Amino acid sequence: MASSPQLQDRPRVLVVGGGYVGLYVALKLQKKIANAGGIVTLVDPLPYMTYQPFLPEVAGGNIEARHAVVSHRQHLKQTELIQGRVVSIDHANRTAVVAPADGGANFEVPYFDVVVAAGAITRTFPIKGLADKGIGLKTIEEAVALRNKVLERIEAASVMTDPAERARALTFVVVGGGFAGIECITEMEDLARAAVRNNPRISQDEVRFVLVEAMGRIMPEVTEKQAEWVVEHLRSRGIEVLLNTSLDSAESALKLINLPDKTHAQEFEADTLVWTAGVQANPMVRSTDFPLDERGRVRTLPDLRIGGDEGIVENAWAAGDVAAVPDLSGGGVGGFCVPNAQHALRQAKRLAKNLWASRWEKPLKDYKHKNLGAVAGFGEWKGVANINLIGSIGLKGGLAWLAHRGYHGMAMPTFERKFRVILNWIVAFFVGRDTTQLIDLDNPRRAFVAAATPAPKPAAAIQPEIPAGKQGSPAAKAKESVSADSK
Repeated sequence: MASSPQLQDRPRVLVVGGGYVGLYVALKLQKKIANAGGIVTLVDPLPYMTYQPFLPEVAGGNIEARHAVVSHRQHLKQTELIQGRVVSIDHANRTAVVAPADGGANFEVPYFDVVVAAGAITRTFPIKGLADKGIGLKTIEEAVALRNKVLERIEAASVMTDPAERARALTFVVVGGGFAGIECITEMEDLARAAVRNNPRISQDEVRFVLVEAMGRIMPEVTEKQAEWVVEHLRSRGIEVLLNTSLDSAESALKLINLPDKTHAQEFEADTLVWTAGVQANPMVRSTDFPLDERGRVRTLPDLRIGGDEGIVENAWAAGDVAAVPDLSGGGVGGFCVPNAQHALRQAKRLAKNLWASRWEKPLKDYKHKNLGAVAGFGEWKGVANINLIGSIGLKGGLAWLAHRGYHGMAMPTFERKFRVILNWIVAFFVGRDTTQLIDLDNPRRAFVAAATPAPKPAAAIQPEIPAGKQGSPAAKAKESVSADSK
């Protein structure tokens, strides 16, 4: 174990993860804890928080990628920031082991309070070829790569003459019919339409979009009637919706099977495969001494303190996707809050208030928040919403799209980021979405390496060496004569 870096020697509130929960807990506590003589320390492998509801719009070219993230350095001025991963927590001894992002040696960080806010990762299954062909939609890098992939495949297909190769390039598949999957495929389809309009060598009927969902319906967050309308809407745009269908293999071709009888459904080739079939709690919590539920989430009390069958774990807190937080409103799944941004943001604010109250032995309040509903955007002026304010209000089309943008525009953390995102939308309203493809992002040095590498000499300029002892032979004299003439 390496020695710790130059960390501040003050009572520490250690925040594990810099997503929704981590960012807001640090924002709400950094000044208070500093004034009380302590320090808030946030550990995350990334230097920013990603507002994940905007990832489909980043992939669709409606939001600049950097505007969908919030810089930790810029907004957490009084927080001690460590770019790395917490790989284990020994709460009995109040220490966490951190692996630096640069690959250096692990080191220990002592703390007084710990907030587990490590979030969730993409949940996958052992499907052959998925790791090689698939891409998720959980990070800003994936959203940017997906946007460029759609544009690159359309441009490449426009000069292909092989029908099979062209069809494969223009086939885009999304697995998972939840909010992320539906918003992803509709934004991609909108982007593709705009790109095809600008390319006379491609026709819209050549582009194929396929949504694969293992359940018998999509978007469990909305009503059955709304879900049926969404399916009709997708199919009206030419998107194939395959319900009760599962991806069986993604090797040479995508193989789909019908559920539950496991019979063959379809088999076809596609260059673009997006996986949005759910998330799971960050597995780092398995390397802690905290109580976990059967799904690998940290168990908490309604006041967001960590606790299990053996009682409360003092000075330990958790919230967000990594935590099993009881849903006192009567909703949720299995009695627990569903993993979404709406709960994470509100839990973070309640957790910060409760942690501060615990320092002064004041009463703690339980987290209780009625779900305000769900909003989803399906591209420009298209969407669906289920709003729970005074009763339940169902919206679809343009009004739902406006509700989607209104809610998420206000929910985006910090005024500076709100302003940038809204400015993106205003510009796009007048000039349209950006369909410019950025190439070589995965290999930005390609052009420089090509320019800096010496070009090989022409074959005619390369003269074979004459073996020693034969320099005076007739053949050698003839070669010297030719060389002299050429000069």
